[in-house]
Amino acid sequence: MEKKYYAIIVAGGSGSRMGGDIAKQFMSLGDKPVIVTTIERFLSLSFPLEIIVVLPSNYKEYWKSYCFENRFNFRHTLVSGGLTRFHSVKNALKYVGRGGLVAIHDGVRPFVTKEYIEELYAIADEKGAVIPVISPIDSMRVKCEGGTTEVTDRQRYLMVQTPQVFSTDLILDAYKQAYSPAFTDDATVVESMGAKIHLVQGKAVNIKLTRPEDMLLAKAILSVF
Repeated sequence: MEKKYYAIIVAGGSGSRMGGDIAKQFMSLGDKPVIVTTIERFLSLSFPLEIIVVLPSNYKEYWKSYCFENRFNFRHTLVSGGLTRFHSVKNALKYVGRGGLVAIHDGVRPFVTKEYIEELYAIADEKGAVIPVISPIDSMRVKCEGGTTEVTDRQRYLMVQTPQVFSTDLILDAYKQAYSPAFTDDATVVESMGAKIHLVQGKAVNIKLTRPEDMLLAKAILSVF
C-alpha cells in the first residue's frame, strides 16, 4: 500500500507578542496572509499529502471566508486549536492515519522551501523522527537566583525549528500520553517515550514570525525568496 503523507499546519495561537488587531498568522506578508504563504510551500510538494490546518476557534469562519473570497481552494481539514500547542496538535492527529509520515509545522514559518520539506520527509521515512536545528550565534547568559546572570557556552545549545517530521505510528503513540509542561514541541513528546530524534541542519531563513520586528525582516526576505 502506498505511504500517505500528512502536514499539520499549527496556527492555533493568538499571537499576543506580535500585537495588532489580528492574529499574527493572518497578518499580511506581501499580498497575502502569512499562513497562506506557509501552506503554499506544502502545496508545492511533488507528492500528494493531506493538509490539516489548526486555527483558533474564533478564526475558523474568517478563514473559510478568506478562502472563498480569494479562491484559495485546496482540500484540507480545519481543526480548532487547544489550550496549548500540545492540545492543538493532538486535535489535529485525530485526522492522521497510521503507516504514513506527518510533518508538523508552525503556521508562521513561511520561508521553508519545497526541497527542504521533501528532504525532511525522506529522512523521517528512514529514521522515524527528524527535526531541524540551528546553532545560536549570539553570546548567551543564564538567569540565576537573586536576579543575577552568568555567561554560558553557546556551543552547548541548539535552537529547534519546524517542520518536525515523524512516522505517524510513532507520533500517534506518543500523543496518547497525558500533557506535561515539559512538552515544548513535538520532539519532546516523542522523546519522552524513549524514541531517538534525528537532528539535521536547519535554515537561518526559516524564521518564526513572533514579534513586530520579525515582520520587517520577513518582508525583506520575501523580496528575494
